[in-house]
Amino acid sequence: MIPTRVLYYGKDEPLPGRVALRAGPLSLVWEDGDLRYIKLGDVEVIRRIYVAIRDRNWGTAPNVMSNLIMTQGDDSFRISYDVDNRQNEIHFTWHGEITGAADGTIRCVMDGVAQTTFMKNRIGYCVLHPDDIAGARARVDHTEGSSEDAVLPVLFEPGQPLLPFAEMAGMAHEVTPGIWADLKLEGDTFEMEDQRNWTDASYKTFSTPLRIPFPVELTAGMRIRQAVTLSLRQERSGMAAPAATTSGALAFTVDRDRPAIPLPPIGLGVASHGEPLTETELTRLAVLSPSHLRVDLTLSDPQFGRRLSQAAQEAARLDTALEVALFIDPLSAAAEAAALRTALDAFDPRVVRWLVFPAREMFKGGSFMREALEAVLPVIANDQGVPVISGTNADFIFMGRNVPPLELVDGLSFAITAEVHAFDNASIVETLGTQAQAVGSGRALAQGKPVYVSPISFKMRHNPYATAAPPPTPPGQLPSQVDLRQMSLFAAGWTAASIKHVAEAGAAGITYFETTGWRGVMETAAGSPVPDKFVSLPGGVFPAYHVLADVGEFRGGQIIPSRSADRLAVDGLALRKDGKLRVLVANMTAEPQTVVVRGLPAQLDVRVLDAANAEAAMQAPEAFRAEAGQRMIAKDGALALDLPPYAVARLDA
Repeated sequence: MIPTRVLYYGKDEPLPGRVALRAGPLSLVWEDGDLRYIKLGDVEVIRRIYVAIRDRNWGTAPNVMSNLIMTQGDDSFRISYDVDNRQNEIHFTWHGEITGAADGTIRCVMDGVAQTTFMKNRIGYCVLHPDDIAGARARVDHTEGSSEDAVLPVLFEPGQPLLPFAEMAGMAHEVTPGIWADLKLEGDTFEMEDQRNWTDASYKTFSTPLRIPFPVELTAGMRIRQAVTLSLRQERSGMAAPAATTSGALAFTVDRDRPAIPLPPIGLGVASHGEPLTETELTRLAVLSPSHLRVDLTLSDPQFGRRLSQAAQEAARLDTALEVALFIDPLSAAAEAAALRTALDAFDPRVVRWLVFPAREMFKGGSFMREALEAVLPVIANDQGVPVISGTNADFIFMGRNVPPLELVDGLSFAITAEVHAFDNASIVETLGTQAQAVGSGRALAQGKPVYVSPISFKMRHNPYATAAPPPTPPGQLPSQVDLRQMSLFAAGWTAASIKHVAEAGAAGITYFETTGWRGVMETAAGSPVPDKFVSLPGGVFPAYHVLADVGEFRGGQIIPSRSADRLAVDGLALRKDGKLRVLVANMTAEPQTVVVRGLPAQLDVRVLDAANAEAAMQAPEAFRAEAGQRMIAKDGALALDLPPYAVARLDA
C-alpha cells in the first residue's frame, strides 16, 4: 500500500471528526474509533462496527482515545489507536487496529486488559446491520461447524437471540442480488438481536451470548481479544456491483398526489419535576394546541391523588384532556383500584384514554397485564366511551414479548426512547425511520385495533433492564434522564421528522416529552437546577416548542406523504388543513445543506429557525411566531433552500 498521507494524533491532541475512507469497492466513514456506513455503491452493507464496554446496568463506559495513527491510500487504509474506558469502578484499556484492503476486505482487531476488577455485562465488538436488509437472504455459520440458511425478519422479532442467528462464528447476508457480505467473528461466541425493538435502525451482532448469566466479574489483568473481518463474495463471476450516484443538492419531495393521512392527536407529558404550571407557561403551552396531557399514576403511591388533581387542573386550563397512565401492582390490585375510584370521584378528570400497565415490567416472559387490567377495568369502565389501552411503558420489545389480552383492551401503546444503545446525533437520527416500522409492527400485534406511541423521549425515563439500583446522581451533575439536546435546534428538526414518520405509519396518537423543565418543551421560570451543566434561558421555550406549535396550528388536519433523498441529512413533514399547506424541512446535520423542496405551489412564505435567531425565538417566542417570513417563488414546483446546521425551515403556501 502506497500511502497518500499518514496522520498521527498524540495523547493531548484533538482528534479528527469524520474521515471518509475506501477499501477497494467499499466506501465508509471512520468516526471516534468506529466504522460507519460501509457502502457498496449506494447500497449500505454494514451500518456500524464498534467496541462497547457495558457495566452491570448496561451503561456504556465512554471511550478516551489516544495515539491515533491513520494511513490512507486511494483504495486502502490502516488505523491504529489506544482507548481508555473509565466509569465508576470500571477501568479497561485496549489497543485497536483497523485495516481496509483494495479487494474490499476490512478487518478490525481489539486487544484489551482490565486494569481493575469490576462487574460487566458485555465487552467486545458490536456489528450493526442496516434495517434496510429486512427480508434479505442470509447464512449463519455456527461455532460447532454447521451452517444454515436464514432470512432477516421484516416485522420486529422480540426473541433473544434472533434465531437462527445464535452461537455464531460468522454470518453473511445478501447485499444486492448475487453479491454477499461475509463476516468472520473471532474471540467469543456471537449472536444477533433485532435491535429495531428499541427503535435502533439495525440488527445487532454481538458477544457474549445472553444465555450466559450476567453480570460477570472481570478481574484485574484479564485480557479480551476479538476480531471482525468483513469481505465481499459473488455467487457467480461477472456480476456488477451497484454504482454510487453523484448528485448535488438533496431533494425533499412532497407527494401531494398521494392520499393524505389524518394528523394524529399530539400531546405532552406532565412535568416530572412536580411544580404547577405558571400563567405564562399555560399561555405559551396553549399555543401548541395539545390534544392531551399524559399523567403517570403509580397507584401504590399515597400521593397519586395529588398528582391527578394537579394534572386535571392544568388540562382544564389548557382546554384539553388527560391521557392517564395507571401503574398497578397485581398483588395489591383490589386496594389500588378502590383508591383510584375514590380519587376519580373527588376530582372528576376529563380523560381521553386510559393506559394500563403493571407496576413491574416483565422482560423475559410472563405478564401481570391480565391481572392489572381485570383489577382496574371495573373502575375505569364506568367512563363510557373512554378507550382502555395497554402494552408497555418501556421499549417495544416488552410489548412484543408480553402482548396484553386483546379482548380486554381497545388498543396498544408503547414508548420510544431515542437513546438506548447509542447516543451520538447520527444514531439518534437513524431511529426516525425505525419509529415508523415500530408502529407497523405494533399494528400487526394489535390486529386492527389502534396503536398509540406514548411517550417519545430522548433518554430513558427509567431503566427496566438494570440488575442493581442506579447510583445517586452526584451533586452538580445531570440526572441520567436529561439530555442537553432537549433545548437544541437538533431536537426541533428531530421532532419534526419523528412526527412525520410516526404519523405516516398510522399511529392513533402521540405523546412527546414533557411540558416544562429540562425534559420538556420550555424551561421553568426558575431555570435549570444545574445551570452550569444545563445552560438554558429561565422562562424561555426550547426550539422544539416552535415545531410543535407549527404542527399544532394544523390540529385536525392531514399529513401529506413526503420523502427525502437522504433522510439522515434532511427530513421533515408536510401538513394540510382547510386548503392551507405547510412544509417543515430540517437539516439533521452539523454541516450546511442545500435542499431542493419539490411538489410545492408557486408562492410561499419561508421562515427559518437557526443558530442566528434561535436565542431570540427562545426568549421571545411570541415575537418570533408573529414573523411572516420571506416571500419566495417555487419554479416548476421546486424551491432550493440553503439550510445552516440544524436549521428548520417552515414553508407556508
